[in-house]
Amino acid sequence: MRKILNWAFGYMLVGVASGLFYREFTKLNDFPAGEFTQLGLAHTHLLTLGFIVLLVVLLLERAFELSARRRLFAWFFGIYNAGVILTSTMLIVHGMLTVRGVESSAMIAGFAGLGHMLLSAGMVLLFVLLRSRVPASRKAEPVTGRSVTG
Repeated sequence: MRKILNWAFGYMLVGVASGLFYREFTKLNDFPAGEFTQLGLAHTHLLTLGFIVLLVVLLLERAFELSARRRLFAWFFGIYNAGVILTSTMLIVHGMLTVRGVESSAMIAGFAGLGHMLLSAGMVLLFVLLRSRVPASRKAEPVTGRSVTG
């Protein structure tokens, strides 16, 4: 559980720092306010997919001991984090190129796509992991015929 918490904290720090970087980098390069750049998306991706999602995974770990399935949890954690890192890095690289007025390349788009594929695979693995750890629902309790109100 500590590992999940540490990664979530790291994403929070990097997410906040990326927002600061976005603001300062666009100012330094006289980028027109209101113009779109993917640089600003890195901030929200890191905070949402990194920080918030891993806090939810921490709660799920507490409730269902996801890490009891060591190999499956390791695959999920590694692939998911690789996806968050690669996707966010490519958002930053592409955004910096946009701010500098440099044309992006197909290679950057390809790596960004790979990052999104890793994120998707990580989410699928999370659900496979959850299905293996969350117990099946209990049968409904028999109705006794007593009134709830009185």
